Amino acid sequence: MTRVVEQRGLYFDELEEGVVYAHKPGRTVTETDNVLFTTMTMNTQALHLDAAWSSGQPFGQRLMNSMFTLSTMVGQSVTQLTQGTIIAQLGLTDVTFPHPLYHGDTLYTETVITGKRLSSSRPGQGVVTMQHTGRNQDGTVVALATRTCLMWTKEAHAAKS
Repeated sequence: MTRVVEQRGLYFDELEEGVVYAHKPGRTVTETDNVLFTTMTMNTQALHLDAAWSSGQPFGQRLMNSMFTLSTMVGQSVTQLTQGTIIAQLGLTDVTFPHPLYHGDTLYTETVITGKRLSSSRPGQGVVTMQHTGRNQDGTVVALATRTCLMWTKEAHAAKS
């Protein structure tokens, strides 16, 4: 019989508070990413779409849509942390963008588990709080977000299958 290894995230019981989970590879963001995401989400902000106008603004160029930055930062964590082990995303708080992300920058994300507790109302499930930090290729922090997820315990998920 052939052994099968399925890609998955970590279960509630495998996540460790205080550990830094570095998500690789990074993601180099492009003008196409920015224009497609911005228009797809009906965000007509000229800071994302109008190069001539943006050149006269304080940053001197177009900025990556901050919602794209947030989505990519969270997305970079999925394979390592939550792929197939998450039940639900419960919320995002404390989202900040201390420095812009520009076309051609590369986004790197790290996650620290800042809290976890077993659910009092959902046996075999637990609530995990994560702090995501996105940095550009120079190490400058471009985004921060606290994310709360409902996660399976390994035993409960195996019993469900």
